[in-house]
Amino acid sequence: MPKTKSARKALRQGARRATRNAAKKRRLRDTVKRFRRALKEGKKDEARAMLPLLFKLLDKAAKTHVISENRARRAKSRLAKAVGAKT
Repeated sequence: MPKTKSARKALRQGARRATRNAAKKRRLRDTVKRFRRALKEGKKDEARAMLPLLFKLLDKAAKTHVISENRARRAKSRLAKAVGAKT
């Protein structure tokens, strides 16, 4: 249990940030799953339309340090490659 006032505030902030980060990560994961399902089902137009949204989510997650910059770049590359391979 935090003793000082600033430690209590840091604990509250950490809890808020953890919740926010988890929500961002969950939304990213769900969108990637929807994208991959669309590719698997052969809906390449739908997958291609999702790509800008995915890139935006990846960039924002990397910018706020929810995921690392390199992980975002790698994911963007692989997702774009997957759409290209299916066309």
